[in-house]
Amino acid sequence: MAFRLAPTTASEGFRLEAHDSVGSTNALALEHARTGDPGKLWVVSKKQESGRGRRGRAWATPEGNLAATLLLVPGGELRLAATLGFVAGLALADALDAVVPKGRIAVAVDGASQGRNRFELKWPNDVLAAGAKLAGILLESTMLQGGRFAVAIGIGVNVVAYPRDLPYPATSLQALGADCDAETLFLALSDAWSENARLWDDGRGLNAVRKRWLARAAGLGGEVAVRIDGNVVRGIFETIDEDCRFVIRDDQGSVLTIAAGDVHFGAVASARV
Repeated sequence: MAFRLAPTTASEGFRLEAHDSVGSTNALALEHARTGDPGKLWVVSKKQESGRGRRGRAWATPEGNLAATLLLVPGGELRLAATLGFVAGLALADALDAVVPKGRIAVAVDGASQGRNRFELKWPNDVLAAGAKLAGILLESTMLQGGRFAVAIGIGVNVVAYPRDLPYPATSLQALGADCDAETLFLALSDAWSENARLWDDGRGLNAVRKRWLARAAGLGGEVAVRIDGNVVRGIFETIDEDCRFVIRDDQGSVLTIAAGDVHFGAVASARV
């Protein structure tokens, strides 16, 4: 089966560029933007040679996993476009729900989960299954002529394999017993993206996106530790605010709003991170 767009997505003017292997789908998409691509372009591959995650970390995409980047050239503020990562998380979780039969993957039951969803969203950019990292999302941007900017929304999913040398649990769809390939997942993802982007509505529907995201949030109401520039802040994960920043209440009862950091739940939050 080849990669293809959902009919609804194609009818909205989205385009598809599929590769057997690439260096980085994000890097390729941003290169297209700098040479004049108008956006609404999906760049996808089942193998990535030099993928990257947040803060310059490597992201492995061996043959059979999914690397997908959506290139957009939106109007409005870059600050608002940054919330598209939450749209991407919702779209991926919806797509996974659509293609993985119920009963194949159970909800997580440890401290990293509220036990409500098979696929949960971990702030700011991960998708979890059974409490382990299944997918990551990376937003990157570049400035264009005329004061415009382009955003690359990178989505990497462990379909058939996952890295073993990580400081946190990880998994893949295959390891969880789900018989789904990258092409089938991408087809559902392209459809789910369009639905969630309509909800976002150029930022006007951000509050609705926030509410949907919280309904899938991992660790909500539980103990959390957040590493920020080498320091660790501990408390209870209360919510995300209207700008999708992480909000915790620390041991002294103070409410802290965090724009960026590495989040740890449950037993890991109680230990030194």
